[in-house]
Amino acid sequence: MKHIVEFELDGKTVSLEAGRLAKQAGGAVVVRCGDTQVLVTATSAAEPREGISFFPLTVDYREYTYSAGRFPGGYIKREGRPSEKEVVTCRMIDRPLRPLFPEGFKNETQVIAFVMSADPNHDPSIYAMAGASAAVAISDIPVMHTTGSVRVARIGEDEWVLNPDYEQVALSNINITVAAAKDGIVMVEADADEADEGGMIEAIRRGHEGCMQVVEAIEELVEKAGKPKRQVQAPEIDQSVRDEIEERWGEQAEEALDTSRHPKLESYALFRALKSEIQAAYAGDPDKAAQASAFMGPWQEKLFRKHVFDLKRRPDHRAPDEIRSITCEVGELARAHGSAVFTRGETQAMVTTTLGTKTDGQRQERIEAPDYEKYFMVHYNFPPFSVGETGFMRGAGRREIGHGLLAERALTPVMPEHEKFPYTVRIVSDILESNGSSSMATVCGGTLSLMDAGVPIKAPVAGIAMGLVSQNDDFVVLTDIAGAEDHFGDMDFKVAGTKAGITALQMDIKQPNVRLEVLETALEQARKARLEILGEMVGTIEAPRKQLADHAPQITQIKIPESKIRDLIGPGGKIIKGLQEETGAKIDVDDSGTVSVASTDRAGGERAIERIKAITASPEVGKEYLGKVTKIATFGAFVEIFPGTEGLLHISEISEQHVREVSDELSEGDQVLVRCLALEGNRIRLSRKAILQDQRGSFRGRGRSGQSDRSGRPDRSGRRARPSGRDRRDGNRPPRGRRDRAGSNRPPRSSRRRRYGRRRRERSDN
Repeated sequence: MKHIVEFELDGKTVSLEAGRLAKQAGGAVVVRCGDTQVLVTATSAAEPREGISFFPLTVDYREYTYSAGRFPGGYIKREGRPSEKEVVTCRMIDRPLRPLFPEGFKNETQVIAFVMSADPNHDPSIYAMAGASAAVAISDIPVMHTTGSVRVARIGEDEWVLNPDYEQVALSNINITVAAAKDGIVMVEADADEADEGGMIEAIRRGHEGCMQVVEAIEELVEKAGKPKRQVQAPEIDQSVRDEIEERWGEQAEEALDTSRHPKLESYALFRALKSEIQAAYAGDPDKAAQASAFMGPWQEKLFRKHVFDLKRRPDHRAPDEIRSITCEVGELARAHGSAVFTRGETQAMVTTTLGTKTDGQRQERIEAPDYEKYFMVHYNFPPFSVGETGFMRGAGRREIGHGLLAERALTPVMPEHEKFPYTVRIVSDILESNGSSSMATVCGGTLSLMDAGVPIKAPVAGIAMGLVSQNDDFVVLTDIAGAEDHFGDMDFKVAGTKAGITALQMDIKQPNVRLEVLETALEQARKARLEILGEMVGTIEAPRKQLADHAPQITQIKIPESKIRDLIGPGGKIIKGLQEETGAKIDVDDSGTVSVASTDRAGGERAIERIKAITASPEVGKEYLGKVTKIATFGAFVEIFPGTEGLLHISEISEQHVREVSDELSEGDQVLVRCLALEGNRIRLSRKAILQDQRGSFRGRGRSGQSDRSGRPDRSGRRARPSGRDRRDGNRPPRGRRDRAGSNRPPRSSRRRRYGRRRRERSDN
C-alpha cells in the first residue's frame, strides 16, 4: 500500500512516499521536491556477521545521468566510478547514521540512494540524506534515534535559506549541512567565507530547527508504513571478570595509556602485549577468555575518561586547551613549485603545490553542470606506513577523497580569482605520520606550500581538530585531539579558518544529545588554537613569495578580438599547434578572446606573444605596414601586412606616376612599405603612392632650408643640387619618366616637345 507524507520546508513542498517502489527492500522511500526524486533503500542481513568488532554499514549514492535527461560522457555510455560529489554524499549519509545503531548489532547493512530525476534547482544530495534516515526508520533495522537533515545558506548578512538551490548556494557566505535528532546535533559539514563563530552557531541552530520538521514527517511515515524493529541483545561481560582484570592488570593498563612516556606505536604495542597476557591467563576457560577480549576496548575507554574527569589530565598530560608541538618547513623539494612539511606532535604531512595552465584543469560531469571545469584541487593520500602498517595502495578510498575535499573547501575562499591568476593549482598532501588530525595538517601544510609556490592567497589558513568527553551534564572540550582521544571521545570537530573567520567546518558526534552550549565552547576554544597555529606558520613564511619558481610555468595573458580567435587557432588547430611547436609555449584561448601563454622559457614565451599579436593584429586606417607581395593581378597587387591578413594595393596607388603594368614595379615576394587607406568590410585598401608623396614633400622641405644634396650641403651657386638618378631611384625623388615595356626610361612628353622645337629652330637658323 502506498503511503505519502508531505510537509513544507521554507516554502518548498517535500514529500516522502513508501510502499510503491522497491517493496522487497527492508525499507524504501522516495523523496521528492519539485522535479527532483530520490529513491533510498535500507536493507540488513538476517544474521550477524561473525568475527568482527565493528558495525558493517555500507552506503552508496549514485547520480544517474538519465535523471537530467543526458547520456554519460566518454566512449562507454555507462556510469563509471563514483564522482567526488557522490563519494562525499555517501560519507555525509553514513556519518550521522552510524552512531544511531545499538551496540552489538553486527548484521551487514546497506543503504542505497538512486537519483532518478534531478531538476536544475533542487540538489538531490540533501534529500538523499533525509531519505536514508526515513528508509531505516520504516524498516525493521534497529536504530536508537530518528534524524533529519537540511542544508542552510546565509546570503548577505541576515537572509537564511533552508535547502537552497544551486544559485543561492553560489551566492551564500555560509553553506552548512546539519543532521540532528530531537535531543541534539549529530553531524555538521560546512564551508564559509571567513564567517565568525556567532554566524556558525546561528546557522547550526536554524539547521536544527529545520531538521525537526523532517523528523516529524519521518515519524508520521513510520506510523503509517513502519515495520516492527528487531531486538538486539548487547553483549554482556561478567562483572567478576571485569573486577579481576582491573585489579590484576590495572597498573599495566595505566602505564600503556600514558602517551607522555610512550609514543603512539609503543603504547599500542604495550596494550597488545597486555591483551596477550590476559588471554594466556584465561586460556583454560574459553568463555572467560572471550569476555576478557571483549572487555579490552571498553576498559581503555573507561581509563581514558577517568584520566580526563578524575585526574584532570589527558593521556599525554596536556591541558584540555593545549596544542602539541608544531614545526613548519618550506622549500623541502627542489623541483616542486612549492612544498612544505607540517608536523604537529606525531602527525606529519608533506604537502606540495603544482601550477599548471587552463588545460590542466579537471572537467567534471555533474547533473547540475555537465561542463564543469575545476582549476583548484586538493588530493590527500594516506599510505599505510604512516601508522606503522602494511597494506595495498590501490587508489584513493572514500576517506582520502573526503579529507582532501575538506581541505579544499577550507582553502578555496582564500585562493585568488582564476581571471587574475590564470593557473590550475593542485595540492597533494602525503601523510608521513598520523596520530590524529591529519586532515587539518593538510590544511596547514597546504597554506605553507601555496605561499612557498608564490600563489597570492588572500590570507593564511590553519586547521585544528577538537574533541569532547561528556559525562552526564558535565563535559570537557579537548583541543588538538590525538588518535586515542578521537577513538574514545564523543566528538570529532574539525575547524579551519583564517585570522578573520571560519572557512570550513566538519563535526561528527557519537552521542546525539550535544547542546549548542557545547558547540559554542568548542568553537571559541578552536578560534584561540587557530590563531596560535597561524602565528607558528607566519613565523616560518610571512607571505607568499613575490615570484614563482623558475621552473614553474610563467603565464602571460593578452586579449585579442573575438573575430580573430579563428585566425589564431587555424583550420583543425594548425596555426596554434604550429606556434606551440615553434616556441615551446603552451597556448590557451577562451571564447572571450583571452589568450594565456605559459612557458618555462621566458624567451620562448615572449616570442609566442609576438607571433600571436602579429597573427591577430587588426589594420588601422592611416597606419603604415611593411608587407610582402603575395600575388600580382592586372588591377594591382595583394600585400600581406599580417600573417594571414592581405590588403589590395591598387595599380593607381603603386606610384606617383602612371603605371602601365603592375609587374613593371612589383614582383611576388617583394617587401613594400604601404599605408592603410580604408577598411571596407572585409577588404583592406592600401597605398604606396601616399608614402612616396610624403617622402617627396619632406625632401622639398629640406631643400628650402639649403640642405638638399647627398652630402647635406648647398652647391657653389647656392642652388639646390639636383639628385642623381640613383638618388631618384632610391626614392628621394621618383623618376619623372615612364618605363617602357623593355624597362628603359623614356623622357616625359613635354621634354620631347621642347627638344624637338629647339632642333627645328637651329635648323632654320642655319
